[in-house]
Amino acid sequence: MDTLSINAKGISVSLDLAVGHIAALEIEADGRRLKPLHRAPWVGSPRATLPQKLPEGTVRLSGDFLCAPFSTSDVEAAPLHGWTANSEWDVVESSAIAGGWRAVFRLRRKVMGASVDKVFTLRDNHPFLYQEHIFSGGSGAISVAHHPMTAMQDGGRLAFSPKRLAVTPETPLEPDPARGRFRLAYPARATDLTRFPLAAGGTADLADYRMEDRREDFITLVEADHGGPGWTALARRAEQDLVLVLKNPAELPVTMLWFSNGGRDYAPWSGRHVGVLGIEDGRAAVGHAASLGDNWLKHEGVATAFALAEGRSVSFRHVIGAVPAADVEPPSGLEQATDRLRILAQNGSAKEIPFDGDFLRISRSVPA
Repeated sequence: MDTLSINAKGISVSLDLAVGHIAALEIEADGRRLKPLHRAPWVGSPRATLPQKLPEGTVRLSGDFLCAPFSTSDVEAAPLHGWTANSEWDVVESSAIAGGWRAVFRLRRKVMGASVDKVFTLRDNHPFLYQEHIFSGGSGAISVAHHPMTAMQDGGRLAFSPKRLAVTPETPLEPDPARGRFRLAYPARATDLTRFPLAAGGTADLADYRMEDRREDFITLVEADHGGPGWTALARRAEQDLVLVLKNPAELPVTMLWFSNGGRDYAPWSGRHVGVLGIEDGRAAVGHAASLGDNWLKHEGVATAFALAEGRSVSFRHVIGAVPAADVEPPSGLEQATDRLRILAQNGSAKEIPFDGDFLRISRSVPA
């Protein structure tokens, strides 16, 4: 595998240059090595053993990657989630910076005529990967999303920054019972994330990831107006850690959750893709054409694409990390300062960890 690995004190990350997926993210803390990101069980299998028409991004599914567009490429021809998730990236720069390391990658292909750069920054003793993506030039508009995936051996509990709405699409990911299964109701919506409608009746707590619920489910959470960073925290029970994903809601106003727990019976999934959660922060509806056209998110006042233009660049930032945590409950809140992130526990205690509080550009203007 053609990868580039970079590291700073206490953290390392590797990028699979063939598809732009993070192959590994490892964080050292309290004498432990945390691995918050997932890698599909078939990665590395002989290509001949996998379905012939499988997109390269699914063949090498791992970690986190950039979707541009998110889901179906039905405006400009490309595989699922776009060329950013399915084709080669070049290393433009990889060098030490004060107190860390920085690497810049460029997609070999253009997206809607735009060049695309991926920037990784690691800082000494920060348990976070800081990412930025930059689109330069181009025309039209592009929907985008990060696609970090984590996996659990024994489930976990989720917590979120304030959300105002949770919505499932018109149809489930796996409507055919001969191919898979789902648990949530489609379509459905709720303002209370602890009481989302189920297909079989009743409600479920979206914050509760249970291993016994074999299913493929997809749901979009719309950020509320709260003035701080958007975040998702997952307390992984068996792993005894806390996975943290942060964003600027002005740039990425929705968080799409993908519950993938043995809910697909066909290859390469074959019921073995279990305990996986995608935490997909984006500026998108499902599909490129849907993102550019009239969609339910626009009716809610939510942007679903970035406009592209020659002589202009647009960018967005994202943070992924993890810390040790014996508590099976996720935090009650996160508070960022200039150089720290405070993790507020349910019992009222707080833990502070190193964090670049300026990185997400909270409260700064964002291009349309």
